[in-house]
Amino acid sequence: MIHVFKAAKEANKPTFLLLHGTGGNERDLLPLADMIDSDAAVLSVRGNVSENGMPRFFKRLAEGVFDEEDLILRTKELHEFLDEAAGKYEFDRHNIIAIGYSNGANIAASLLYHFTDSLKGAILHHPMVPRRNITLAKQQGTPIFITAGDNDPICPKSEAIELEQMLQDAGADASIHWESNGHSLTHTEVQAAAEWYRKNF
Repeated sequence: MIHVFKAAKEANKPTFLLLHGTGGNERDLLPLADMIDSDAAVLSVRGNVSENGMPRFFKRLAEGVFDEEDLILRTKELHEFLDEAAGKYEFDRHNIIAIGYSNGANIAASLLYHFTDSLKGAILHHPMVPRRNITLAKQQGTPIFITAGDNDPICPKSEAIELEQMLQDAGADASIHWESNGHSLTHTEVQAAAEWYRKNF
């Protein structure tokens, strides 16, 4: 997978897995990593799927309708890429915190749905429920911070609430921060994520 890696400035710092939104790339979320913890390592990845020339992490059938078969395949692909990257760059595979926006948040949530030990924590900006009617992988207290818009036209409020509940039922320590700026990724929600990170890591 096309990516950017920056080593941690301090030992024992986590590696931030940055996952962009539709049409973004591996450089989009680099400023977020600096705002949350400038000493952490960064692994920022570009999605392997192209939708009309726009990078994504998995295919969709329509707006808000995921191609579930491709989502499962791409989730496994990303999980295995993290294994490979940890070996190549010599960072702790068990100390990865995902920071995803929109489509990137959805693939991060899918990692949590499918694997118990893929992520140590996650910051999910404007996610949706990746899959329904499945048994989620157990999450033993995994800290997860969801930011959502109560007026988001792309990710309805109900999606964030359902996602939080499903992750909590799987054992995660999930919470939601609400904004009223539609689907926009705002400075205030990144600040809230930074504050949550400092309390949990």
